[in-house]
Amino acid sequence: MGRRWKDGRGRLVVHGEAGPVTVPLEIACSYRARTKGLLGRDALEGAMLLSPANSVHTFRMRMPIDVAYLDRRMKVLAVRTMPPGRLGMPRPRARHVLEAEAGAMAGWGVRVGVVVEVEVDTAGAD
Repeated sequence: MGRRWKDGRGRLVVHGEAGPVTVPLEIACSYRARTKGLLGRDALEGAMLLSPANSVHTFRMRMPIDVAYLDRRMKVLAVRTMPPGRLGMPRPRARHVLEAEAGAMAGWGVRVGVVVEVEVDTAGAD
């Protein structure tokens, strides 16, 4: 189920116990976009998907973040809250990483075992 996304925007759909929750999503797939990630930001509306990725760091970040590690089927393997200045350990089965402001993922129903879906905005695409 190999997915190929491009840098851009879309929606994250969380298929949780309370029904689907849709959240604005930034998609970072290029090396440059993944490297920049949330650096230098004070806030994020929604979430950011880093792909491919199996670990993150929070050096030079201004805020604590929630991090969800996803497998190739977009199933959540683990969720962690990371304060600034930390290095996350790589997750061997993770293929994608979701980042959001600390506390946001619990409200969306993102927890271990939940499957999420990415809907890509096609408006303005080449």
